[in-house]
Amino acid sequence: MKKEMKENSREKTTKLRGEHCLNVFVSYELKEKLKRLAKRYDRTTADMVRALMNIGIPIMQGISEAEEKMMKEYIQLFRKFRKIKNLKEI
Repeated sequence: MKKEMKENSREKTTKLRGEHCLNVFVSYELKEKLKRLAKRYDRTTADMVRALMNIGIPIMQGISEAEEKMMKEYIQLFRKFRKIKNLKEI
């Protein structure tokens, strides 16, 4: 029983150590902006990146959903106009 618990614990620890990390390459200018922002609000650069990602992900999802909806509506409108044009030609 203890052996199973240790193995499960080891698996969880292994997952925690690598699975949640993210390496992102950014421009020097963006990194400097992040550093200045972090210094201004007395936070670490990592804290600023986390906060910006938490704020930015929902915004990006909203923008992407709006683009997707707009494209679907545009395609429907285009097909409708094409049908009308084909009916006028007949």
